[in-house]
Amino acid sequence: MKETPAVCCPPARDDVDRRPVEGDEADEELAALAKAIGHPVRVKIVRILLRTNGCICGDLVGELPVAQSTVSQHLKVLKEAGLIRGEVDGPRVCYCIEPRALKRLRVLVGGL
Repeated sequence: MKETPAVCCPPARDDVDRRPVEGDEADEELAALAKAIGHPVRVKIVRILLRTNGCICGDLVGELPVAQSTVSQHLKVLKEAGLIRGEVDGPRVCYCIEPRALKRLRVLVGGL
């Protein structure tokens, strides 16, 4: 990995998420988040971003066994699900975990 700036990474929020873990809305939310991480490459991307504890600017391709275009597609899926954040940093996009969304996924899975 090259540089790991922390500018785009959201700070952890201390407030409690009181949304229910059961019911139609929770089930739909869990299904959407599960679908977003439902590919081994996307799971690996999440693990890489968690391990770096910061932003990664375009260095994911070197750690994954797929082409740049495939990495971009997987990042798009994760970002649309709200599990990661991507912000423009000059000619690059920095990606990092959205901690609140990951925590919500853990809670929803734990509620099964």
